[in-house]
Amino acid sequence: MDTDRRYPSDIAFTPSVKAIQSRKGSRHAYQRMEQGGSWETRITPELAAFVAVQTSIFLATANAAGQPYIQHRGGPPGFLQVLDDRTLGLADFAGNRQYVTQGNLLENPKAYLFLIDYAQRRRIKLWGEARVVEGDTALVARLMPEGYQARPEQAILFTVAAWDVNCPKHIPQRFEAAEVAAALAERDRRIAALEAEVQSLTERLGADLG
Repeated sequence: MDTDRRYPSDIAFTPSVKAIQSRKGSRHAYQRMEQGGSWETRITPELAAFVAVQTSIFLATANAAGQPYIQHRGGPPGFLQVLDDRTLGLADFAGNRQYVTQGNLLENPKAYLFLIDYAQRRRIKLWGEARVVEGDTALVARLMPEGYQARPEQAILFTVAAWDVNCPKHIPQRFEAAEVAAALAERDRRIAALEAEVQSLTERLGADLG
């Protein structure tokens, strides 16, 4: 990890980025943010709660030549786990066996996680370093979601250097299929209950009039 950053946000706000911010008029606002506390460097309870419900994440890496790569990882809620206040981990399920992410991390440990909640229109960015752990069956067993039908091949550990929450602007609102199905099932249950109540009242009214 880089240790010469003055502010946590310097991991993204390099001198060239700050120069562009100055030229385009946003540097002053970001400078106030830096001086007021800047970005988080530890996993807070709020971030842990957000992580716990994720079913889809994106992991970005780059090789020694700087060629970037983004890999999707998914699973049931809780497949991405908080191991301590600086570390996230997940079981790496067997896939297409390209191993681009693993190869990149051997050359360049710097990594980036992107988490997004479409329903709540919220996204979180995490900078840090990642590594693949092979042969640690205890760690893989700890990270493997219970009952999930996938074959874990190894583990990925992500050490957080800094993270920040994006604004919700331009995030389309979408909902998980399971959430929609549950909402529709509850709607149908309420409709059935109301129909039964209407039928009962109708029969009682008919009996009273008879």
